[in-house]
Amino acid sequence: MSIQRIEPGARMSNAVVHGNTVYLAGRVGEGESVTDQCKSALADIDRLLAAAGSDKSKILQTIIYLSDIANFGEMNAVWEAWIDPINPPARATSEAKLTTPKFKVEFIVTAAI
Repeated sequence: MSIQRIEPGARMSNAVVHGNTVYLAGRVGEGESVTDQCKSALADIDRLLAAAGSDKSKILQTIIYLSDIANFGEMNAVWEAWIDPINPPARATSEAKLTTPKFKVEFIVTAAI
């Protein structure tokens, strides 16, 4: 099977397609609030999935890291407004120290093509 790298860089590719599966690198968003960062990151996920020939209805699994689990409700409000309600993926959410203090949420997505 071929491997397609979307937006490859020196350190990583933003997405990798192998067979009928696309793997996205962790996506973080812009903004001060959890809501703003979630909306920005999810829009970037939409963009990368489209570049791979997929969309959010085909997400298989999402792993979500929050810098503070107290923001779980705020993140969920954005997630629930965005996700395809007929095709929700498997999901895990946990608290983790992210790469810089400005990041409040990170999404890691695997989807079918």
